[in-house]
Amino acid sequence: MRDTFKTIARYQYSTEAQIVKGRLESEGIQVFLSDNITIDTDPLVSNAIGGVKLKVLAVDALRAQHILETINAYSVDDEGNTINCPNCDSKKIELFSTIKDAKSFFAFIFGVLFSALPFYTKHKYKCEDCKTEFDLK
Repeated sequence: MRDTFKTIARYQYSTEAQIVKGRLESEGIQVFLSDNITIDTDPLVSNAIGGVKLKVLAVDALRAQHILETINAYSVDDEGNTINCPNCDSKKIELFSTIKDAKSFFAFIFGVLFSALPFYTKHKYKCEDCKTEFDLK
């Protein structure tokens, strides 16, 4: 049991996982990343294989999850101010990309057909509490 790893987080790209890995290792927690090389090779398969898995020893899992909760920052604007939901004034806002218009859809299809990264994506913010989607502008 002591040498088993437990997945405590998943990330779409390995750069996000590397940042958190560094933070956990600075606290003395041994970290292992799974599927990071596969996703670095072809980022389009990230959703298909479940993203980059951040794993720690099972004995360190609770401590690592506590550290993750303390560093889990929500979206901020260009000045570093926390973004609030226009509907419920919550600070639990996340940035996400969406494929809701024709331009982003064709960019996605082009990326799939030619194994290229999408060159156009539209980003929005979403409140975790009331699920309202909004733009900053």
